[in-house]
Amino acid sequence: MFITRIVLAFENFRQWLNATIAFSVLNLLKLFPADPAIRYADKLARKIGPKTPRHKLMLYNLDRAFPEKSEAERMDIALDSWGNMGRMAAEYVFLDRLFDFDPANPKPGRVEVVGTETFLELRDNPRPFIVFTAHSGNFELLPVAGSAFGLDVTVLFRPPNNPYVAKRIFDFRKERMGNLVPSHAGSSFALARQLEKGGGIGVLVDQKFRKGLPTKFFGNDVLTNPLLAKLVRQFGCDVFPARCIRLPDNRYRLEIEPKVEIPLNEKGSVDVQKTAQLLNDKVESWVREYPGQWLWYHDRWHIKRHVKD
Repeated sequence: MFITRIVLAFENFRQWLNATIAFSVLNLLKLFPADPAIRYADKLARKIGPKTPRHKLMLYNLDRAFPEKSEAERMDIALDSWGNMGRMAAEYVFLDRLFDFDPANPKPGRVEVVGTETFLELRDNPRPFIVFTAHSGNFELLPVAGSAFGLDVTVLFRPPNNPYVAKRIFDFRKERMGNLVPSHAGSSFALARQLEKGGGIGVLVDQKFRKGLPTKFFGNDVLTNPLLAKLVRQFGCDVFPARCIRLPDNRYRLEIEPKVEIPLNEKGSVDVQKTAQLLNDKVESWVREYPGQWLWYHDRWHIKRHVKD
């Protein structure tokens, strides 16, 4: 029992120390202008990323997704993906300065929005709806945009394993993104309550889900969370795809697409299996268009056990 307490105390200290170091580095970035800090984070991540064990998983994922590409092409995508993650970390610090879109001012700034009419229609005609996205570009800007348009959106997110990092990120997000629901066993009920009262929810649909439905992603077997499809079946709500695209010079384009047609089965009910595949197909189309902006180090296919460090 005494040994157990020591081990737990040491692990708690290790997590606190890691969080303190990480946020100390991010706080240092605040001393610099946003653009050079973001570019530096990109360059640094491109140097450090390939030296980590996750790089092998990234290359394995790319090989499975793009067998037609050369090794050099896949390496270029991997480096872009590391740079994207470096930028994400730096942008976390400068998020308040980066988001300059004003729905009342059509003149584009650092952030431009495609589909403003959809945002406005959802705001002016309140009803339950779901917006789904993927880990592409700076996806954190999407809920910030929803808040800027005055939408009542509850966002499902997966907190980091480190509890100190998780708390800091949760507090930061809550101030800028509205309602947040950490992903856990009871999160589906919280999302259902939001839809039941006529609000909207935002979900990431490209995460690994061990108890999901068997589907395909880039032609490979993958398990996909059926939650979105089940919520649509229960509430009959509209579903909108949305994504963030990185543009040159540290600019961003946020796109919300027209609502998707949800597949129905022979009984006229939502086909959960086909809907799960529809989500994968949409995300795959985004990733194929901008492959370097997706998080390839993520074990989406649950294949890490096959990759040797």
